[in-house]
Amino acid sequence: MKINKLEMQLADAKVIDENTIDTSKVSVLTKVTIKNKKINKEVTYKLVSAAEADLKEKKISVTSPIGSGLLGKKVGEIAEVTTPNGTIEFEIISIGL
Repeated sequence: MKINKLEMQLADAKVIDENTIDTSKVSVLTKVTIKNKKINKEVTYKLVSAAEADLKEKKISVTSPIGSGLLGKKVGEIAEVTTPNGTIEFEIISIGL
């Protein structure tokens, strides 16, 4: 079953060239600095696939509540993210690689 799961992941895998990533908006493989509007704290995350997500390394999945809430946002925009603890507003401070 594990081999089958890995084969399915490989079949769906896509190679992304970092040189082609648009950093004008939040997308997969971008590093985004956000500020929690409620507690006024900044943090930087890299958005990755669910398989690569590791909170200790500040890599969050694009399918997580925060990751999906940030996708497509531009610098200066506010992302309202619904989490199990309620709605949180994040301001996009910067986007890079």
